[in-house]
Amino acid sequence: MSKKGDMMKRMMLVVVAFMTITILSGCHEKKGRGDSDMLRAEEVLDSAHLARRQDSLLFARKHHYSENFNFVVKVDTLYLMRSQPEEAVSQMPIDTFPVTRHDHLVVADIRILPNDSIDSVWVQVARDQLTFGWAHESELLPKVVPDDPISQFISTFSDTHLLIFLFVICIIAVAYLLYIIRRKNAKIVHFNDIDSIYPTLLALTVAISATLYSSIQLFAPDVWQQFYFHPTLNPFGVPPILTVFLVCVWLLLILGLACVDVVRQHLPFNDAMLYLCGLGGVCAINYIIFSLTTLYYIGYIVLVVYVYLALRHYYRSSHCRYICGQCGTPMRQKGRCPNCGSVNE
Repeated sequence: MSKKGDMMKRMMLVVVAFMTITILSGCHEKKGRGDSDMLRAEEVLDSAHLARRQDSLLFARKHHYSENFNFVVKVDTLYLMRSQPEEAVSQMPIDTFPVTRHDHLVVADIRILPNDSIDSVWVQVARDQLTFGWAHESELLPKVVPDDPISQFISTFSDTHLLIFLFVICIIAVAYLLYIIRRKNAKIVHFNDIDSIYPTLLALTVAISATLYSSIQLFAPDVWQQFYFHPTLNPFGVPPILTVFLVCVWLLLILGLACVDVVRQHLPFNDAMLYLCGLGGVCAINYIIFSLTTLYYIGYIVLVVYVYLALRHYYRSSHCRYICGQCGTPMRQKGRCPNCGSVNE
């Protein structure tokens, strides 16, 4: 009986051990399946997030803006749609509301609808936490400007109608200044200039900058759009053509300060102010002429001719190559000194 009892105990232990292993194996298998399902769900979410992020990066690279980008309304009224874009595409009744000039907008969402025959890109913007609206990208962008002073300056001076209006005003102003200057025999750049190259260089730099400005728009519009949406005054870390343009912008500032200092030294106060006003008018006309003519490819020829004539006139008529041996006064040609009257041969 003792042997049979031992056999029964051993069999019971084996059965219990087998059932325990089975139960533990079943529990481990169930736990592993749950972990794998969770991992699969996380992988799906991660892949969806990664795909959305890639789409956002591709959109930002192509359109130069993305969500959370800030705009300012530049027209009197811009109408936004409260309804969803799908409702407008389906020709359902929609509700709109206006935003006005100088309102600040932030991009809240971007949606692509390939079946939209007008524009597949819809942009949702927010004026505040309670005011959201949708608009086609092609309708939105011409009526807003990036919320940056440089972008707003570019937008203002890129308006063709404004340029034509400024051109007419500048022509009238410069003609009037020339009339006064001729009557008083006063100094003016390119005509009766002072003995300094800085005013001539300033006028030439304005012409070159305007030509570059229009050239970038013509031949590298994507580069210009990127600069328009994300402007900078740092000439480093940008494409080469933008580097040249920004260097010219900094040269304008430096040459402008140099001109003020040089004119102050050469002329009395009243004549200096008249000269600087004439110089400003010439620079304004240069900007308008070269920014417009370059768009029609004739600005390059005009620029070459202008640079040649301006430098030729300065070195022939305005640059003083001699100095009076008696008093040291600069003289354009040999002969009687206008200051002391001594004859220099």
